[in-house]
Amino acid sequence: MELELRQLDLRYESLRKRSTQKEKQLLASMAERGQLMPIVVVKDAAGRFVLVDGYKRIRALRRLREDTAQALLWDIEESDALLLERLMRATESDGPLEQGWLLREMRDRFSLSLEELARRFDKSTSWVSRRLGLVSELPAEIQEHVRAGRLCAHAAMKSLLPLARANEEAAVALAAAVAPRQASSRQVAELYTGWMSGGAAARALIETDPWTYLRASEEARRDDEPEGSPVHDLIEDFSTLAGVARRACGRLRRRGLGPLVDTAERDELRECSAQARSDIEALYRRLEKEMSDARPEHAGSHSQAA
Repeated sequence: MELELRQLDLRYESLRKRSTQKEKQLLASMAERGQLMPIVVVKDAAGRFVLVDGYKRIRALRRLREDTAQALLWDIEESDALLLERLMRATESDGPLEQGWLLREMRDRFSLSLEELARRFDKSTSWVSRRLGLVSELPAEIQEHVRAGRLCAHAAMKSLLPLARANEEAAVALAAAVAPRQASSRQVAELYTGWMSGGAAARALIETDPWTYLRASEEARRDDEPEGSPVHDLIEDFSTLAGVARRACGRLRRRGLGPLVDTAERDELRECSAQARSDIEALYRRLEKEMSDARPEHAGSHSQAA
């Protein structure tokens, strides 16, 4: 069936994190090939079409200035549709925050008890309670950064949540400071550790200019570290390179690329892999040249010439 976008009720849009990269890829694919997968809707008690699956597609259609979408109507209860949609996303795994958002929505909208939620999700009541506790304790401003894709959910849970328990205002300020540049989990963890162990001046710097604090910390570590030999540093680099290659190979062996890789993703993967191969081949050419130049006979001939 075909529905006008204005007919859709988007009440569950806030239950999923956004990914700028994935949305760009989807937009490019739909601009080239149109809408290939229908959105999924259910009818609520008032007869409105409630969007269950396809929020990224709707945002892409709007950016493409389309007025209608191809839709599939599920003839089941709204609460059952939410659970079914979650089960069908086999290629994606919701994190604790997304699970908490869904649980809270189902508890509040459908008046479901902890026991009923646990039964429907096939989990324990303590599992349900922990995730509901997570979304109630983590400040809403921080959750919005996660939802918008500006902040890693792991960083929010492992660093900003305990900081919020100690000082909610500081946690909200730090999240606002690091979100525009999408700090990594490691960086946010370092900032959290620095705030907890630092004095008033360090805490103020972390809340207002975390990037200056991170740069200063990195410079201090470099100054404290003994300088290694060039060969030792190269051995560490090659060990890291080998580890990354083994990890990527393992992922391909276990899961492959999956059946849902679209054209944009394949093109990006092909481009990235070609660049990696070019960089590695350049590295080995340079290494062979350096090792050839560093052979003992070259050193001997140089000394005799001197």
